[in-house]
Amino acid sequence: MSIFDKFTHRKNKLDEDSMKYGVALITKIDPQSGISEQYRTIRTNLKFSFLDSNFKVLAIMSALPSEGKSTVSANLAISWAEENKKVLLIDVDLRRPTVHQSFKVSNRYGLSNIITSSSKTVNISEMIDHSGVENLDILTSGPIPPNPAELLGSERFNQLLEFLKGQYDFIILDAPPVDTVTDGQIVATEADGVALVVPQGIANKDAVIRAVKLLKQVKANILGAIMNRFTAAEAGSYYGSYYGGYYGGYYGTDDKKEAKRK
Repeated sequence: MSIFDKFTHRKNKLDEDSMKYGVALITKIDPQSGISEQYRTIRTNLKFSFLDSNFKVLAIMSALPSEGKSTVSANLAISWAEENKKVLLIDVDLRRPTVHQSFKVSNRYGLSNIITSSSKTVNISEMIDHSGVENLDILTSGPIPPNPAELLGSERFNQLLEFLKGQYDFIILDAPPVDTVTDGQIVATEADGVALVVPQGIANKDAVIRAVKLLKQVKANILGAIMNRFTAAEAGSYYGSYYGGYYGGYYGTDDKKEAKRK
């Protein structure tokens, strides 16, 4: 096979995966890209932040909507699965879920169904989808409920996470924005650590400061920030211009009540 044939074969594979998963899942469609390597670097840096062997649950958050945290969550989950770890990505953003869109799966059943089920026994395995990536499963949000904060602060959600920690090596939570509703604070209390996604050059400084303050109020373990939204030139990759998220539009609000402390 000539160099040209190899290039054409790789390009066709990229085009095929782009159609299936969307360009946002760069670690899936082009694992050799510069952006994919940056995700591996982020993964390594995060691992050094929690040397505790009991660390199982990482929440990826942003201060505001439309800052790319869902894209970061999905690509980090894929990156973690590459290490031959059994990984679960959970969409706990019950107001504006996107994980099902990224991986092209149904959102008819998911997290909200499990939490609100009147049955004491739920077949959780029926709610979990395989992502199409080896070692990576996903639990979508399920139907959007009228009371997301109440569900995320429930004992049933806590029990579910405890159960899933026994089934997976690592769990990543695609969490709600912190400075918009109380959901993010609640989720932070359930995670072993939190990473805050901050878009390069366009982040609202005041919102980021408020987000950190809100996370500290619930004693969240803030591991650090993940910078995104680099240009193609800055990222050193064609896909760099797509590094941000696709999380736009209206998010929804609620009163800023005190988040439930565990």
